[in-house]
Amino acid sequence: MAEVLRNYSFTFEHRILHDVSLVASTIFQIDSLFLTRRYAFILEVKNISGRLKFSNQSPQLIRTRADGQVDGFDCPAAQLERNVELFQEWLLMHGFHLPVFGVVVLAYPKQIVELAPARTKILFPSNIPSYIRNLPPYPNKLDAEKLDFLTAEILRSHQRFIPTPLCQTYSIYKNEIQTGVKCNLCNMLGMEKFKKGWYCKRCKHHDKMAHKEAIKDWFLLFGDKMRNKDCREFLHIDNPQTATRLLQSMNLQSEGSYRDRSYSMIFQVNSLHFFTNGSKSLIIGSIVATIGSKPSRIGNNHATIGSKSQQPR
Repeated sequence: MAEVLRNYSFTFEHRILHDVSLVASTIFQIDSLFLTRRYAFILEVKNISGRLKFSNQSPQLIRTRADGQVDGFDCPAAQLERNVELFQEWLLMHGFHLPVFGVVVLAYPKQIVELAPARTKILFPSNIPSYIRNLPPYPNKLDAEKLDFLTAEILRSHQRFIPTPLCQTYSIYKNEIQTGVKCNLCNMLGMEKFKKGWYCKRCKHHDKMAHKEAIKDWFLLFGDKMRNKDCREFLHIDNPQTATRLLQSMNLQSEGSYRDRSYSMIFQVNSLHFFTNGSKSLIIGSIVATIGSKPSRIGNNHATIGSKSQQPR
């Protein structure tokens, strides 16, 4: 989603933010938020593969896999409606009067919609720029200064967001996850640990820090607390002392005695101002706020699940 918006140059003033977590009457999280002087546009992004049916009788999404297995999920259309209402509430709480619209975005074209929701638009990422471009010419509600102020207020109000584990969100069994350290050069899973780092047998790449992404992926997949045994099993290493050194190098929170010690990851929110391609951008953690037409992007981690990579099932 971020890449699609990054690669498209809109002709009007806008701001783009990703993974925003705010509090109105309750906490809520917005996958992607497109702000203009005329309206706010929310994109609820889903990457659930298979054949999808949006139930119009109850707020549920039914997914049928290729092997015939049927799974149920919270309905993205209902989640979008909730986020639109909560963001409208948040805007009013902060003195802004701005129309809020939204769509559900299916991240991959291989997702097949057999039954669409009655009231909610479903789009693929490639459709987003033209859909935004063809929205009606609503009147301006904010001047440029107030748009900047709104963007800054959202960034200031952002709450630290601890994501729901992907295995829980997408009903993935632990034994479906391919484990190992991924080579960031050729994407092969199963880099081997050696004294000064990690070695890829396929492309001969060496990487001293490859374990960091793998450990972060573990927390994104399973959440909770990682034990030394969990680290060894996921990274394919045998030595408990090696696992301890790797975990301690990650600045994780730890608790318990030596034998029973566990580690947890807090997804920090850090601020950074920078300029790129002539457009001024402000990044807080995984949030990207762009002033101009070419948003910058922060790379995301992707789980490798079953035989497919970079796509939760």
